[in-house]
Formats: sequence, C-alpha cells, structure tokens
Amino acid sequence: MSLADNIFIDMCHNILENGTSTEGEKVRPKWEDGTPAYTIKQFGVVNRYDLRKEFPLLTLRRTALKSATDEILWIWQQKSNNIHDLHSHIWDSWADEEGSIGKAYGYQLGVKHMYKEGMMDQVDRVIYDLKNNPFSRRIMTNIYVHQDLHAMNLYPCAYSMTFNVTQRRGEDKLTLNAVLNQRSQDILAANNWNVVQYSVLVHMLAQVCDMQVGELVHVIADAHIYDRHIPIIQELIQRETYPAPKFWLNPEIKDFYQFTREDVKVEDYVTGEQITEIPIAI
Repeated sequence: MSLADNIFIDMCHNILENGTSTEGEKVRPKWEDGTPAYTIKQFGVVNRYDLRKEFPLLTLRRTALKSATDEILWIWQQKSNNIHDLHSHIWDSWADEEGSIGKAYGYQLGVKHMYKEGMMDQVDRVIYDLKNNPFSRRIMTNIYVHQDLHAMNLYPCAYSMTFNVTQRRGEDKLTLNAVLNQRSQDILAANNWNVVQYSVLVHMLAQVCDMQVGELVHVIADAHIYDRHIPIIQELIQRETYPAPKFWLNPEIKDFYQFTREDVKVEDYVTGEQITEIPIAI
C-alpha cells in the first residue's frame, strides 16, 4: 500500500464514521436533476505527504497525472481563466459562452502588484523569493480576493499556498515544503487530483530553484463526501492497493514557464479499475 492510499482510506473512514450530515440544511450545490446535494463532512482535515518518500498518486484507482498537471499549469503558469486554454473539460460547467470563469484562479495569480523589488505577479514573486530570500516566512499566494468574488463564476476552493524552506544538516540542497489551504473539497472527485497537481507544482518549483522536495501539507476546512458518492467511496476503500509509482520530472527544464504536461510521467503505476461517470454537484 502506498502512503497516499493509507491517508485516503483513513480520511474516508473518519468522515463516514465521525462526520456530520448536512441533510435537511439549506445547501447551495445541486445535482443535475435539481436535487439538493447533501454531504457527510469533517471539519479541519490535515494530511501530510512526504514527497521525498513517494509521489502521492492513489493506486485504489487511476489519477490522470498529465491532465492534473495540465490544469495546474493552466492556473499557475498560463495564469488563464479561459477553458479554451485547457485540454480537459472539467471547468466547462463554470464557464460562460466565451469560455471565461471570471476573475478566478489563474486570473488572480496573473495580476501584478507593486513590491519593493518592482512589479510582479504572485507566481513570479514566489519564484523570486525562493531564489533570492528562501528563508523568508512570507512566501505565499492567495487567490481568495474578496473585492473580486462577485466576478468569479466559482469561488476558489484551493485558495492559498504557503512555501517554507528548510536546510537539513549535512545536505547540500535546501528543502522546499508547502502548505495547501483549501476551504472545501469533494473527496471523491477532487482529493487526489488536488494532491497530485500541487505535488507536481512543488517538484517543479524545487527544480527551477535548485532545491529538493520536502513535505506537502494539505489543510481542508470542509472535507466532504456527497450523498450520491457514499456507496462509491465505500467500495473504493475496500479495494486492493499497490506500491506507489516512480515519478519523473524532465530534469532539463530550469525555467518554470517552459514546463508542459509532457514533462511529467510515472513508472510502475498499477491501479484498481477506474471509476467513470462520477456525478458532480454544481
């Protein structure tokens, strides 16, 4: 069993056994047929992934590494808010007729701000500090911008990254760690997807800043399993698990803006059967 499988299974058991049901509450999400989408939720879930030990892909079912990478590059590298720049269709339900999701996600990362060192957007600020001031405790991003919420087709779920660099005794390279803050997460549809894409991001930033990867800490304020997902989750966490795959990132890329989804791959990735047509609450 991989560490990621173990974390996921324990989290799901905890939500199902100790979580709180929202049935009967006034909830915003609806199923496609208009039925309220209730959940069983757990407040304040914190999961730690040591990226030095393994890459956290679930083996219970397959997570599409290249598609997850494509989306994180769409947000962090292209800083786009238009689904026409994305290969997958996961954002289609939140886009307008021109493909825009409003002033959300990549849009916020691309807005330039004035710093003492000059005008930079949030991504370039992170890279600048990791290279020039790596031990700063102020290296972070935030895309939950209140004055623009009215212009977002979906409020950000994963909204903040905080980076922290450590120097281990006896090691030549610095270690890059990160905290991903998420206000809300659909555990079945999005948990491993988010973990994988932000793990890829940490690997990429570490490489271009001449560091080694450390830990990714994932903090979820509202970790929930939707009512129509419960039987799927119950079956999923009973499955056989396999060892974690080996992760490869193209070592030739030294500029964050040169990465593509073709620069990542995994070897020896053995998984259970894929789950298709997961109902998504909108």
